[in-house]
Amino acid sequence: MAKSEKFVVSVDPEAPPPGLAGAVVAIGNFDGVHRGHRAVIFRARDLARKLGRPCVVLTFEPHPADFFAGAPTIFRLTSRDAKAHRLRELGLDGMVVMSFDAKLAGLDAEAFLSEILLRRLGAAAVVVGYDFHFGAKRAGTPAFLRTRGAELGLTVEIVEKVTADEQGSIEAVSSTATREALVSGDVAAAAALLGHPWSVTGEVIHGAKLGRTLGYPTANLALDETCGLRHAIYAVEVEVDGGRLKGVASFGRRPTVDNGPPLLEIHIFDFDGNLYGKEIEVFFLAFLRREEKFASLDVMLEQIRRDEAEARRILGPPAPAA
Repeated sequence: MAKSEKFVVSVDPEAPPPGLAGAVVAIGNFDGVHRGHRAVIFRARDLARKLGRPCVVLTFEPHPADFFAGAPTIFRLTSRDAKAHRLRELGLDGMVVMSFDAKLAGLDAEAFLSEILLRRLGAAAVVVGYDFHFGAKRAGTPAFLRTRGAELGLTVEIVEKVTADEQGSIEAVSSTATREALVSGDVAAAAALLGHPWSVTGEVIHGAKLGRTLGYPTANLALDETCGLRHAIYAVEVEVDGGRLKGVASFGRRPTVDNGPPLLEIHIFDFDGNLYGKEIEVFFLAFLRREEKFASLDVMLEQIRRDEAEARRILGPPAPAA
């Protein structure tokens, strides 16, 4: 699927962002950009192509649930930047992010239509799911959007419940189900729900360098504090400078060493470059085992060797050099 040549990310625009005026707008949180979300996204993309207009997603930060809770509480499947990356891969032209604050939460449905969709975005059409609600106290319904949108000259399409896609049933697909799979460490189930392996992106930071001492240097990422991924060992692939490398990763508190704050430590196979300060994306492909406390570093090292062998078996040989 062709990526958009120029993907625009606009935060709190007061007027239609350059290149996105008159767009077809898909609205939602779209956390994870999973298979269920794609029914709305693809409908918007197809309508935009039919009308000869750009296609964008309108989403919100922080997650509304976090705003009403007064603190980060939701285990986010995708950061803002990761969401933009997925949407670009799906062929969209941009993503508009509106800050979800007291002012936005207090807008009634009529004001959301006139102020956000028409004045600030200059939308020509809107696509939402059958269960989409908006405005203060979620009073705006799909029926209201369709009726009032037509009166304002806004094309509105409501995507009814979709039960299957090209990969099969999506009856069980949801962001909640995906989070539950990751909390249990079932990254294969999460990938089936998302339609792609779950991943995290971050800047490589310095660690205690114990892995290097043991012969297993690691690239370390501090994940968001709300990350609910099970503390465990995983077979992973890592995107570095546009290339994909294979490895094994540990996410947890290192109970044998220091029982410290959760950290993602990735050992990339057959790699000895310097990654400090670089941004990498880590794709979780298979669960190997739960995190454990070992009697000694020697016992832990024996298990690390077994983990490496199992990850190599699962992931297969490295791709031939270009």
